[in-house]
Amino acid sequence: MSTPPKGALPVALDLTGRLVAVFGGGPVTGRRLRTFLDEGAIVRVVTPWACEEVLDLVAEHPDRVEWLQRDYAGPADLDGAWLVHTATGDPDVDSTIGADAQNLRIWCIDATDARATRASVLARTSVTTADGTVQVAVHGGGDPVLAATVRNGIDLALRTGELDLRRHRPRDTGWVALVGGGPGGDGLLTTRAHELLASADVVVIDRLAPRGVVSRLPGSVRVIDVGKTPGHHPVPQHRINDILVEEAQRGLGVVRLKGGDPYVLGRGGEERLACEAHGIPVEVVPGVTSAISVPAAAGIPVTHRGLAKSFTVVTGHEQLPALHPGTDHTLVLLMGVSGLEETANTLVAQGRPADCPVAIIERGWTPEQRVTLGTLDDIAGLAASRGVRSPAVIVVGDVVTLAHTAH
Repeated sequence: MSTPPKGALPVALDLTGRLVAVFGGGPVTGRRLRTFLDEGAIVRVVTPWACEEVLDLVAEHPDRVEWLQRDYAGPADLDGAWLVHTATGDPDVDSTIGADAQNLRIWCIDATDARATRASVLARTSVTTADGTVQVAVHGGGDPVLAATVRNGIDLALRTGELDLRRHRPRDTGWVALVGGGPGGDGLLTTRAHELLASADVVVIDRLAPRGVVSRLPGSVRVIDVGKTPGHHPVPQHRINDILVEEAQRGLGVVRLKGGDPYVLGRGGEERLACEAHGIPVEVVPGVTSAISVPAAAGIPVTHRGLAKSFTVVTGHEQLPALHPGTDHTLVLLMGVSGLEETANTLVAQGRPADCPVAIIERGWTPEQRVTLGTLDDIAGLAASRGVRSPAVIVVGDVVTLAHTAH
């Protein structure tokens, strides 16, 4: 008959200020020593030799790590310990340490024999939401590799937003996260953006937010579309600020999902200040800015050795400032389609040659991406004939010559 698997009761230990006795000096000991130190323990290491990681930790924490540079000398080495970890590499020594610890009623983790050990460290992961830290621990029934595999799967689901992290009990205070959604491709969202979207009760979007991400939000999440489009703002900025404040004051978690980066011509600073003025905690999550990433989607670097060593990002909604006239300085225009002809004329008047290369990249990083190439002299006419529309990023300078030839 097969032996039924032994039970295991998951227990959380507060090791802060408590002594842990560790035996062995190899990589396994190194990993566990770091864990114990992270948990606030005081550690006694008993081993005649030590790997580089153990040596580094001993040097980094001289006030919390005592190294007895010798072999195990008997039960006296366990004096005062609340927990024991042994990984000497010698099963007989590890077994002896485990037996001595059991006689002294001290829990012992025997890393050499995962199935026989009386205690084990669970495979753990955690994710920090706007409401706090969620921790997950996995016990593999004596198989630490299985536990780590399951842990890694859960970790991936947590960080990609596949697991719903929304709070089910009322909050005393809501929160707001200004999240950069990147240039449009769903895969360009940061891990932190996914974590916060999985925690949000309300998501406030506009036209440039990545729609694929929004479409996968569960039905319980309220999506507020403030619908800002070039030349047509059905919800003015001051009202958007009010929405963020009002929803958070109701105790809700609010993500303001913006295209690109919230702090690059995205008015994220105004939204943050409006929330903070009402005492609402705000987290700002950077996004992949379209000013650099969208040109890259067309094969255009904003700097390139021998072509350009600097670049400027401006909005096409306002009058152009005096800019570097050379074609070796890259100019990136956001929201510049409607005033393209005037912008081109201004740049020529400022000293740029009429044959300076120009690229317009529409809907970068999406299946609908389209690139129009021209010069300051003819780009406005080309854009009109091709029906170029926002969202689009305009690049001016010699780096445009590096655009993918397919475009």
